[in-house]
Amino acid sequence: MSLQKMFSRFALVVSLAVLSLQASADPAPDFTLQSSTGENVRLAEQRGQVVMLNFWASWCGPCRKEMPLLDAMYQRYSSAGFVLYGVNVEEDNTDAKKLLKELGVTFPVLFDTESKASSLYSVDAMPTTVVIDKKGQVRYVNRGYKDGDENKYRDQIRELIKE
Repeated sequence: MSLQKMFSRFALVVSLAVLSLQASADPAPDFTLQSSTGENVRLAEQRGQVVMLNFWASWCGPCRKEMPLLDAMYQRYSSAGFVLYGVNVEEDNTDAKKLLKELGVTFPVLFDTESKASSLYSVDAMPTTVVIDKKGQVRYVNRGYKDGDENKYRDQIRELIKE
């Protein structure tokens, strides 16, 4: 078999694999957590909107750095069918509440004091940002944060809002 034929077959296999990955989004695991305002929020009730879950902790430097950037995205896209939930993963949320007051973020924050949601989403890095489409399918999982990642988030949000 010629090198060109082998390459063509390889390209076809890779293309099919990529299409398969894009088409096989997993359903977002449902959970109910208490919010910073005291009310319970159930993820499944957000169907029809693009949802971003940002798992964070008050001791996490990158989390602190990205929160104002996330808040700006929340303010910009919330009228277009986008909702952002900060999910604090600490057992004791005292420091988290202090940080929220200090930063003045406006997006809703949920408290995962028993690691229920964190376990469902296999959170193994801080922060972890999960983007869920309008049909309730997990479309993107972003682990960690570095300068410029907010541009990637913005692209993901825009793409899913258009669907």
